[in-house]
Formats: sequence, structure tokens, C-alpha cells
Amino acid sequence: MHNNPEKDINTFAPEDQVGGSTHPGAYRQPHGSAPQQPGGPLVLPPNTNSQTFKSYAQRAAEIVGTENVTVISDEAELSQKSYLEPSKAHDMFNIADKTYFVCSAVVAPRGVGEVQELMKLANEFEIPVWPFSIGRNVGYGGAAPRVPGSVGLDMGRNMNRVLKVDVEGAYALVEPGVTFFDLHDYLVKNNLRDQVWIDVPDLGGGSVIGNTIERGVGYTPYGDHWMMHCGMEVVLPSGELVRTGMGALPNPNADTSKPHHEQEANESWQLFNYGFGPYNDGIFSQGSVGIVVKMGIWLMKATGYQSYLITLPEDNDLHKAVEIIRPLRVNMVLQNVPTLRHILLDAAVMGHRTDYSQSDKPLTDDELDAIAAKLDLGRWNFYGALYGPEPVRDVMWQAVKGAFSAIPGAKFFFPEDQPNNIVLQTRHKTLQGIPSVTELNWVDWLPNGGHLFFSPIAPVTGDDAETQYKITRRLSERYGFDFIGTFVVGMREMHHIVCIVYNRKDADSRRRAHTMMKEMINEAAANGYGEYRTHLAMMDQIAATYSFNNNANMRLNEVIKNALDPKGILAPGKNGVWPKNYRAKDWQVPIV
Repeated sequence: MHNNPEKDINTFAPEDQVGGSTHPGAYRQPHGSAPQQPGGPLVLPPNTNSQTFKSYAQRAAEIVGTENVTVISDEAELSQKSYLEPSKAHDMFNIADKTYFVCSAVVAPRGVGEVQELMKLANEFEIPVWPFSIGRNVGYGGAAPRVPGSVGLDMGRNMNRVLKVDVEGAYALVEPGVTFFDLHDYLVKNNLRDQVWIDVPDLGGGSVIGNTIERGVGYTPYGDHWMMHCGMEVVLPSGELVRTGMGALPNPNADTSKPHHEQEANESWQLFNYGFGPYNDGIFSQGSVGIVVKMGIWLMKATGYQSYLITLPEDNDLHKAVEIIRPLRVNMVLQNVPTLRHILLDAAVMGHRTDYSQSDKPLTDDELDAIAAKLDLGRWNFYGALYGPEPVRDVMWQAVKGAFSAIPGAKFFFPEDQPNNIVLQTRHKTLQGIPSVTELNWVDWLPNGGHLFFSPIAPVTGDDAETQYKITRRLSERYGFDFIGTFVVGMREMHHIVCIVYNRKDADSRRRAHTMMKEMINEAAANGYGEYRTHLAMMDQIAATYSFNNNANMRLNEVIKNALDPKGILAPGKNGVWPKNYRAKDWQVPIV
């Protein structure tokens, strides 16, 4: 991916080729536009000409080294499609034109001090930057920027250390490039896995920091990653460095002759979230007012463990199951973050669509029943785990099994009962904090599979589960897609994760997926359901649904954004928050 550094930095044309008018929002969009001058980026940053960008790139190289500056100058650099080798410059599962959400360049700082200098440089040139950790935020946009032509800050390429694991305090301190695989491997290599576990999402290749600040989830009792973070070190848009919570209190033994980011932190930094005064961590979660360069994450003490599967035979068992789940979850009989998965999610992990049907129409109920019978699964499948000493697990299991036995035809399995069930064997690992990438198989449900996530939140009630299922299945089938989804049950709410799989090489398939998701957002909002996270193309639309009191929450976000980032250079437009020098309406994403 990395070009010759000399070519990257020194061959831009001197012509005053400006990307649009004087207003940043009026910048000419890259969709349908011709490449820039030879050696320059495919897409210039807004209101930046080739010579200015050349100067910026040269200055960035002086900070991080030429080997850590890559100008995205050729569409060939937008060919990545592998989760294991992700793009650093665009959305691999694009629904817009491939050259729309594209970075002008990718810059990889080697340490906190360089992040600070890069933010000062961005302010000087008024060039927007888009930080990312690994680039594996698939289904939500990957490493791509909301504003085309932004400079991608690759926080994970060089800043990838596990800085500390404290077994007694049960926490880790990590940099942005540390993945769930990395942290798990660290525990194994240092013989700590028998003392502490990490919590992992479905796919282990993502950044611990990136997933946490996007409020991603895992499946052990520590599955709410944001709840389990503790203490951040953050570079503000100005380049200023802050430590949140107890980290704001200096360590009396710190060497103050060192730069601030190298000074030893307070011993309680990863033990107590809040410190004194206003709790500021929240503005750095799904936000655009700081770059998290270090973060603490709580670890789970290793314990006894047993995973299980409960299959439910009928489609209408959804309502009964959710009504059973709610009291068990609130009372913490269900200790972890369990999932109630539609048959096609498991079927897609285990095979391609053509393994089950030759029809090009959405699968019917009869076909879904046949797939469930073939796989020895239910129309809905509940995956959970028990933790603690064996006598405790036995009591918990009797309570869980007894409750679900009220559903006629429910069946109960441990992993040894279905050794060939890929999903159950994978969940057995996931629910004890062992990462994998097996679950990504469902993206291959269709040829050239790409995917979007539609992720509304709902109360844990049978009525709400049925309503969301009916809306999303109906719209999926109307637009020619199979419904693939799962309910992920938190302490008092459900994440309903709908996996929209489309053919990324087929323009009509992308268009239908994009249009369908926009309709899903509107219909969900009309029923009181809001999404917790989304793809770049839908950020403005979803932000607008959170409209209580004339969009008071957004107005508060904008006040904070403009106060901390007056030039609007850090991730403009992220999650619908636009700085004062941008007009959101000028950055609407075309459906192509």
C-alpha cells in the first residue's frame, strides 16, 4: 500500500487546483470526478490546493518520517477486501462510489508526541484529519473518513503496545493498535490467561480502544466495553494532552523532566473511573473532540465456565423467549451478554446461500424451517454461558433450563453435544474471552459479500422484539434481501443487530441496501427506536432522529465541538456533529 516516499511527498503539481469554493461544504465531491495531478491524491482535502497539500505532506513527513506518510494517489490502492488486511484509506464494503469515502493521505504517528504535533500541523493548514485504530470497523465504514479527502491518522500501525497488565487490579493499559488478539496473546505468552480474561466481540481483529470508544460489545459478564474502560489519555484538537479520571492527579513519584505522556501515571488511574469534578470521558466516546492514545480496560478474573445453546423451533417463539430472558438478565441469573440469533445468521456462518437454496428470492418460512432442520437448530437460537464454581453453575443452569423449558420444543445443548456446530464451538471460545474471526463467514452469504449493520436499541420485551423483527424482515424482503439478525441482550436493553449482506460489486445491490437502510432508520424512529452506531453514510440521518426539544442534544454537542475544535479539523461530521465552518447539507451522501 505504501508508495515510494519520494513520489508520495515531492511530485505534486504546483497548479492552484482548489477542490471547490471558499466554503468547505461546497468542496467538489470526489464522486464522478477525475484524479488530481500526477503524484497527488485522488481526492484533495476541502479548500486545499495541490501545492498546499504538498507542503502539508512534507511537514507531516518531517514529524513521522517519510515511511509513515502515504498519499492515496491511485484507485489501485482501494482494492483491499480482506478483514485481515484492511484498507487504511477507504471503506472496503462501500455502498457509495468506491472513490467517495477516501482519504487524501494516511499518516501513522509513532508516539503521543507526534500525535500532538500532527494536530498542531492540521490546525495550521486547516486540513481535516480522521483518526482510526486498525481500520476494521467493517459494516460501519472501516477506516474511511466522513469528509472525503481528510487525512487518515493511522493510530494503530506504530502505537500498538500493551503498556501494562495488572493481575491484582485486573486491568490492562493499551495503545490504539492493540487488538483483542494482541491482548489475548499477551496474556497467554505471559502465563496470565489462567488468572485474567479479556472480553472479546465477535471478531478479534479490532482495536480494544477503537471498539470501546465506539461502544462495541462482547459477551462475557464484562461485555459492555465502555462500562469496563477506566482512564484515558487523550490528545485534544489543539494538541493539548489530558488524562481523565484519576489520571488527572499527578503521581508524586513521576519524573517531571520527561514529556507529559511519558510521566508515570497515578496508581489509581485504572481503578476508579471518575476522579473529581465533571466526568469528561463521554465526550471522547463516538466523539470528534479528542484522540484516545492510551486507555485502561478492566479484565475479568478467570473462573469456572460452561457455555450452552438453546434452540427454539418456531419463528413466533421470539416473543416468549424475550419475556423469559428479561427477568433472568435483570436478576443476573443470565450472567453474561447472551444472544438470540435468527437461523440465517448461523446458517450463513456455516455455508453460502447456494448451499441451502437456488432461488434468487428471499427465503420463505418453509425454506427457513428446512434449513433449521438440516442444521439441527431452531428458528431462533440462544447462546449463553455460566460462570463460577461448579455448584453455582449447576444452580444457574437449572434456573435457565427450567425457564426456557416453558417453550414447547426447546432443546438444550452443551458444546460436546454438537461437535460439528461451527457457531456453538466458536461461541464457546468467544464467551470465555478467546478471540476469533470465524463469525465473519456470514459476509460470504452472497457472492462478493459486503455488509452494513442496522443497530437499533429496544427494551427487553417480547412486543418490542416482535415489532423490530417484523419491520426489519419486511423491509429486507421488500428490497430483495434475506433477513439476517441477532438480539444482543444487555442489562436492561437489547441491541438488535441486523446484518445487511449485499453484493458489493453490483451497483443495484448496493443501491438497494443503502435505500433500505435509510427506510429502516425512519420506520424505527417512528416506533421510538434509535440506533446506537452506524455507517458513515447514515450518520446525519440517525443524528437527526435524536431530536428531543428542537435537537437540544445535538446543539450541546456542537457547542462542545466548536469550543474544543474551533477550526473543525478533527473528524468533521462524525456521528452527525459538524463544526461551524461546515454545512451538513453540503455533505449529503449520494445514493448511486
